[in-house]
Amino acid sequence: MSAARTAGASPPTSLHIDTARTWRGGQGQALYTVKGLRSLGRSVTLVAHPDGELRRRMSGGPDLIPLAPRHEVDITAAWRLARLIRTRQPDIVHAHDPHAVAMATMALTMVTQRPRLVASRRIEFRIGHNPLSRWKYGQVDGFIAISRAVESRLVADGISPERIAVVHEGVDVERIVGLPAGSLRAELQVPDGTLVVGNVGALVEQKGQHDLVEAAALVVRDVPDVRFVILGEGELRHALEARIAQHHLEQHVVLAGFRSEVLEWTKAFDLFVVSSHQEGMCTALVDAMAAARPSVGTRVGGVPEVIADGETGFLVPVGDHAAMATQIVRLLKDPGLRDRMGAAALARARARFTVDATVAGTERVYERLLAGQPVASVRPADPIG
Repeated sequence: MSAARTAGASPPTSLHIDTARTWRGGQGQALYTVKGLRSLGRSVTLVAHPDGELRRRMSGGPDLIPLAPRHEVDITAAWRLARLIRTRQPDIVHAHDPHAVAMATMALTMVTQRPRLVASRRIEFRIGHNPLSRWKYGQVDGFIAISRAVESRLVADGISPERIAVVHEGVDVERIVGLPAGSLRAELQVPDGTLVVGNVGALVEQKGQHDLVEAAALVVRDVPDVRFVILGEGELRHALEARIAQHHLEQHVVLAGFRSEVLEWTKAFDLFVVSSHQEGMCTALVDAMAAARPSVGTRVGGVPEVIADGETGFLVPVGDHAAMATQIVRLLKDPGLRDRMGAAALARARARFTVDATVAGTERVYERLLAGQPVASVRPADPIG
């Protein structure tokens, strides 16, 4: 471990690692964090998958290093990372996904001047208790949990609370405010005046889109011309298509696939639905709030930390598609309520879920670690709700 820094020391330098090839919420947060720290004049290096979407979306240059492990225990990749750490000598190594944690922990065994290791934790899944998981997470100096729900899961898995900070994920709220609504209606041939319910997420079991399809079957009985648009791809596409056909919803529910212009399409929604069975926090929900859209979300994970129930949207029990349908219909039939909740959602996003707030919280974690202090005091300033 490096020695504690003295008061007045220069801002911490950091090296960030994201190993994913695809683009999901975690890669967006890594991008926001790196760019946010750079905007403050910090020295930041990003290690990203050579063929990944994160690397593509970042500008090039000497501080963008193409490197990713071929599997979780890739000694060659760890050796290359160790060489980079010895050259750059960062104060902090920040691993943004589980494979990044494994590569970083192996690399740090190969350096003499060890920086502090920070791991972002964005999912509610258990961290595992196999020998590799126990070892790699045991080497982490500080965890950044994106919600209190994720913090609780880490504590339940044996991580000391003193090693866990809670820093909510943020989005570029003002950029979203300034975006035009996307061409959703034109591309999908949705008639003018037809209300659109949106969902954004990978088509995987934990996102619960099968419940949204079941809710849609109930909603169309009360609002016959509504459209449901689900943005995302995944292993459950065929199962969802079969369920849509089973309910004869082909004219009402559209699986629109992955869209690079997801924010613009979110602005074309009339309301947003989170149907998840597990959710660390859901940045797509925060995007929708920044787009001034009300929401209906399942009471799971970090979602209740984002939706103010009855103010910016409604919370419903996980898997209860009837309750979900009831609240969707309520919002569809009351444009005044949609407008009020949408305005409240935007105000909440501006107050609590900005990139600036995320970057500030992240840097507080770095500073406390380098001062030899517990990171647990880094938490959202306000209570849930």
